Amino acid sequence: MNNNSVRIHTKMSLKTTITTTNIVSFAKRLSIYSILFLSILLFFPATETILNTFLDCRTTTTLSTTKKTTSPPTMNPKWFQPISKPFKLEQKQLQIALVNMDGEILEGMNTLHGAQVTQVEFEKVSSNITWRDLYPLWIDEENVNAKQICPNIPIPSDIVKYKGVDVVVAKDVYRLQVSLVAATLAAESGNEEVSVVFVGGGGGCEPMLEMFRCDDLVWKDGEYWVYKPDVNRLKQKVSLPVGACKVATQPYSFEAENPLEKSMTSTLSKANPKPLKEAYVTLLHSSELYVCGAIALAQSILQTNTTKDLVLLADDSISPSSIHGLEAAGWKVKLIQRVRCPSARKGHYNEWNCSKLRIWQLTDYSKVIFIDADFIVLNNIDHLFSYPQLSASEDTMSIFNSGVMIAEPSPCFFDMLMAKRYTLNSYNGGDQGLLNEVFTWWHRITKKISFLKCFMDEKGERKVPNDVYMIHFVGVKPWVCYRDYDCNWDQVDRHIFASDRAHSRWWRVYDALPVELKPYCGLTSYMDANIQNWREIAKNNVSFTDTHWKIDVKDPRKDNLIKQI
Repeated sequence: MNNNSVRIHTKMSLKTTITTTNIVSFAKRLSIYSILFLSILLFFPATETILNTFLDCRTTTTLSTTKKTTSPPTMNPKWFQPISKPFKLEQKQLQIALVNMDGEILEGMNTLHGAQVTQVEFEKVSSNITWRDLYPLWIDEENVNAKQICPNIPIPSDIVKYKGVDVVVAKDVYRLQVSLVAATLAAESGNEEVSVVFVGGGGGCEPMLEMFRCDDLVWKDGEYWVYKPDVNRLKQKVSLPVGACKVATQPYSFEAENPLEKSMTSTLSKANPKPLKEAYVTLLHSSELYVCGAIALAQSILQTNTTKDLVLLADDSISPSSIHGLEAAGWKVKLIQRVRCPSARKGHYNEWNCSKLRIWQLTDYSKVIFIDADFIVLNNIDHLFSYPQLSASEDTMSIFNSGVMIAEPSPCFFDMLMAKRYTLNSYNGGDQGLLNEVFTWWHRITKKISFLKCFMDEKGERKVPNDVYMIHFVGVKPWVCYRDYDCNWDQVDRHIFASDRAHSRWWRVYDALPVELKPYCGLTSYMDANIQNWREIAKNNVSFTDTHWKIDVKDPRKDNLIKQI
């Protein structure tokens, strides 16, 4: 691909320029989301902001440390008092490690209540490494011999030298290498009471919330932050690839236990000696169109013998009758007020998709896996609960898809997200654009977890691979079609979504539903009229080569139309 066709600048805002000449060749390597995304970009200027590399930061950045600047010796820094409170300094000499700090600060701090202060030395990351290297446009997951390579971001080679450190102090909150070094020092300190202090570098930036959680923030004053991080969580974080340049696990196997998954589970069990609950979560808002999909999703999860809870968030558009059916299907229904996405156009499909942010309010659970209601689960995915926030599959470019993601509920994080709705610009106006602005450093799970029902090869078999875990039914949903065939075939512009094999997999879940749940997946007169209209248009289109419209429909729902949803 021509390097001039896609340019991602390594600034606090990643900007993308795409020329029309290479879209055809480029699209073959992208999902349907990519195509939609590219088509949107054609209507925007070449410098349209797509992602902000770190939260609110807008100044130019690199991934590395800064050039040292001279500062006066600091005899009594602001952060020292909250750090030293738990210690009896006359009985203990504090061990303080400085990351990316000035030499004169080191000289001044060595006299600080007798603390032993050490300047942490490490190689500066290459200036040739950019965010595009960490989040490439595409990686080859299909070829087992293909090497997934992440750039080297150096950390101290003699990390054992800093065992027992009490405090890590780092300067410049918005630099990835600084954050990784600070997190690694804390994680490998062997000290569960270790503190991490960040001294801001200006520009209104904040520490990386992906590593340093608001739940662990114990003190803040201006551009000073003091954290008491969960050491085991940090260990897990720094053990993962430094970006989406690699899948965050080895290829999945139904037969063999994955050693990384086992290691992660062990790490998290140490972090939470008292077991906390975990749950699958979905969301229904604004209409009842997806009630059937949510019922099928719940039943498909339960058919995999999961041990987790199922939680459904519903606004007041979902009727008591539908809630009864959803609960019978296995969901624990929690009523919510829907949340508007300020960046969305009024009346647009994603106007209220920021209701998804409410998953961070589910604090009865230590971790949740959110799944959109147009999925079914084919194989048990409980192992995904061992992955940290935010883990997801790639959507396009450096963007993850928020249709399936692993999240960790937190009241302060929810409050932050609600505020960020108004200060960050969502590229698509909805929740996915917002969350990609917030989580600029995320972990890639294999696309086998979430198989997108989209087929770029018009003549391909359109089958569902045997090793996938979930199917995402994009396009016209199975319950909105006749069960006889995938009605995406009846519309030329939706042929890429059509697959009778995938369609039949959804109906296999339907067939296993208890009898009392099947009416929730009934066919309305409106749905029936739409399908008949599509079939008639296909029939009368002389250039239309597909003949699915000729199929003699035997779907029994057609003779028992239900009241309009």
